[in-house]
Amino acid sequence: MANDEKDKRLPETAGRAEIDAFLRKAALIRSEGPKRRGRLIFAMDATASREPTWDLACQIQGEMFQATESLGGLDVQLCHYSGVGFFHATGWLSRSDALLESMSRVRCVAGGTQIGRVLEHGYRSSQAVKVNTLVFVGDCVEENPDTLIAAAGKLGIKGVPIFVFHEGFDSSAGATFQQIARVSSGAYCRFDASSPGQLKDLLGAVAAYAAGGRSAMLEFGEARGEVVRRLTNQFGSN
Repeated sequence: MANDEKDKRLPETAGRAEIDAFLRKAALIRSEGPKRRGRLIFAMDATASREPTWDLACQIQGEMFQATESLGGLDVQLCHYSGVGFFHATGWLSRSDALLESMSRVRCVAGGTQIGRVLEHGYRSSQAVKVNTLVFVGDCVEENPDTLIAAAGKLGIKGVPIFVFHEGFDSSAGATFQQIARVSSGAYCRFDASSPGQLKDLLGAVAAYAAGGRSAMLEFGEARGEVVRRLTNQFGSN
């Protein structure tokens, strides 16, 4: 028998302490296993009004990857809509520079919202692979709220919570966004685009959730500001 195979065997004359140590080591090896990468769909409204925030998101998107380095990593799929009927989704991206390159090629063009297509795409994706969460960043809703809320509910059933980050003060959009988050067991948060740190921390918190679950999200949020605490508290109450 090869020496390395002998080393893996439990010594025949082992005492109780050695046996206990052997069993603890074996259990640790089984429990660790390969770390699973989280999957996050990052969807943004790329109509004309969204251009300043798109540029902001390009600058800070690396926070999503940095927040998950110790948790097994993160794969992100970028989705966006713009113009009249244009919708696009990338493949799964595992590096910050690849996501930045994809985002940098996008040009915001005037058009109506297509949140329904975002939710439909998220549902189809979740049927093919495990999707941990969907993030949507937008400022308005021009579609039937009931249709959107029903589509969000389907994602909730699939175990894909939706985190909606709402820019601006459109109260009608805010009410719909809150319902989309609620029925999917996700969370809603309004952010101020003039405070880049808010969106950076929000994206980091949700990325931590996608890669490591609720406990990782809470740990990430402990050192962040009030906007992240509101998000984590809301998510924990669903």
